[in-house]
Amino acid sequence: MNTLTISLPKLHEAQAQIKHERKRWNVICCGRRFGKNILMQDLAVETSLAQGLPFAWAAPTYKMLTDDWQNLCNTLAPVTKRRSEQEKRLTLINGGELDFWSLDHPDAMRGRKYARVVVNEAAFVPGLMQVFNLIIRPTLIDLKGDGYFVGTPKGHNDYWYLFNQAGEDWAHWQMSSYANPHIPSSELDALKGTMLERAFQQEIMGQFLEDGGGVFRRVQAASTVTQIETGINGHQYQIGADWGRSNDATVFAVLDVGTKECVFIDRMTDTDYATQRTRLVGLASRFERASVLVEVNSIGQPQLEELQRMGLSVQGFLTTNSSKAQIIDALALGFEQETVKIVNDPVLVSELMAYQSERLPSGLLRYGAPDGMHDDTVIALALAWWGGVANGEWWTS
Repeated sequence: MNTLTISLPKLHEAQAQIKHERKRWNVICCGRRFGKNILMQDLAVETSLAQGLPFAWAAPTYKMLTDDWQNLCNTLAPVTKRRSEQEKRLTLINGGELDFWSLDHPDAMRGRKYARVVVNEAAFVPGLMQVFNLIIRPTLIDLKGDGYFVGTPKGHNDYWYLFNQAGEDWAHWQMSSYANPHIPSSELDALKGTMLERAFQQEIMGQFLEDGGGVFRRVQAASTVTQIETGINGHQYQIGADWGRSNDATVFAVLDVGTKECVFIDRMTDTDYATQRTRLVGLASRFERASVLVEVNSIGQPQLEELQRMGLSVQGFLTTNSSKAQIIDALALGFEQETVKIVNDPVLVSELMAYQSERLPSGLLRYGAPDGMHDDTVIALALAWWGGVANGEWWTS
C-alpha cells in the first residue's frame, strides 16, 4: 500500500492554544506576523484531508488569496485529484474540496455548502456582518460547520463588532505579534521607534483603536448620511470622478457643497468609457448641473476632453505625489474637524478606514490603499471635497 505524505509547519504555542479552545464561531485578532496564515492552512488541511469535507477560504480580494492558494496547492499536491486555477478549487483524492473566494463579490458563494469557512484579513471585508449573516453562515447550515475570522484590527468596524459577539458558540482571541516565537522580539521592539504609537498598538499589539489610527479619523461617526438619487433645488453640488483602470472601479462621488455631505456614490466596474461618460453627464444633470473635477492622469485626459465636448462643467486634476497628498490632507482635516459627512456606504467606509500613509526616504508621505485593496471611493471623495470645499491650486484645463 502506497503512503502519501504532506508536511505542515508545527503550530507554535499560541496557535495551538486557539485550536484547543476553539468553538463554532472564532474571531482571531492578531498582530502582524503572528502566523495566522499558517494556522488557517492547518485548519484547511484538517477539514479537507483529515475529515474529507468541503472547506472554503475567503479574503477581501483575489490578490489577497494568491499566496495562500499557491501554498496550499503545493502542500496538497501529493493528494490532489483535480486543480482548477479558474475556479480556484482543489479536489482531493479522498473527496475533500477546497474553494477560494474573493469577498468583493460575496454572492458568488451562495448555493455552496461547507464544513468550515475561514475569512482572512476579515477587518478589510466591507459589510462583514452582512456577509457573515447572509452569505457565509447559510453555507454552513447543512454540515453544521464552523467559521474562523482572522485578521489585524482596523478601527471599530464590523470586525470589531464581530469580535464582541457574545454567546456559548463564540470564542475570541487577541494576540500580539510577540506571541510568535519565530519573530525576534528585538525586531518588534525596534519598530516602536519607527512607527506611530497608534499604528504600533494596532498593527503589532493587535488592539482595536477607534477609526483604526489611519489617515482618516472619526469615519464611523461621519457616516450618517442617507443616499439621495437627485439633488435638492437650490443646492450646489460638486462631483469627484476617479477613473477605473485594469482592476479598479470607476467612482463618482457627489458632495453637497453647502452641507458638506457626500450624498451619492456611483461605483462601476467592467463598464466601457462611453457609458461611464454618459452616466456622469446624467448624474451631473440630476444634481442641479453639478460641477465636476476629474483626474486627468493616463486615461483621464481623453475623458476630460470628451466630457467638455458634451457640454459638462468639468475641470481636470493632475495627480502627483504632492498634489495627491494635498487633497488627502484636506479631506483628512475635514474628518478631523467633523465638518464632512458621508453616506453610510460599506465600500466607502471600509476604504477610508483602511487608507494608510508611508513615509518615504525623502521624508514625504505617500498615500494609498493597503496591498490588495482599493482606494477608488477615497480618491473620488477627495476630489469632490477639493473641488467643492478646499479650493485647490493644482487645477489644469
